[in-house]
Amino acid sequence: MKYLIAGLGNIGDEYANTRHNIGFIVADALVQTAGISFKSGRYASMAKMRVKNRWLVVIKPSTYMNLSGKAVKYWLDTEKIPLENLLVIVDDIALPLGQLRLKIKGGDGGHNGLISIIQSLDTIDFSRLRFGIGNDFAKGYQSEYVLGKWTKQEEELVLPRIADAVEMVRSFVLAGPERTMMAFNK
Repeated sequence: MKYLIAGLGNIGDEYANTRHNIGFIVADALVQTAGISFKSGRYASMAKMRVKNRWLVVIKPSTYMNLSGKAVKYWLDTEKIPLENLLVIVDDIALPLGQLRLKIKGGDGGHNGLISIIQSLDTIDFSRLRFGIGNDFAKGYQSEYVLGKWTKQEEELVLPRIADAVEMVRSFVLAGPERTMMAFNK
């Protein structure tokens, strides 16, 4: 069994450690558990790892957030991974800071990465692990907030949740999305 785990974010030092890059951060933490690192690939940095008897192809798109779908579609097709074995890790301003929520399908919620993936795959039927980044911003400042760095207080809350997100990914591939939602969506 093969899975595509796509952590969304933006490449470049100016985006490192920003709220919008939590998908990259979780993907990095996942790959570190296998003691491996990412290699440059087409449209994405990529790492292949095993979790028990499952193969995970973990990607961090290098297409920038707004074109994430290009990378996701390429790697799904190249690795011949069925859509039900896709998990996208994405930041979500609709969830409180640090809250994790797995969904089997759904809309884009105004998220440019999800918009791109939905357009590229022509479906909303793929799983996503939504990582809450909160919405503590004034009207008209969403972009600055999302692309902003974590505060010290936010980091204290978010860092332990990264490990929980990695466990949710492992559960997704070993137990399936329904059991993962029952166990973790609280």
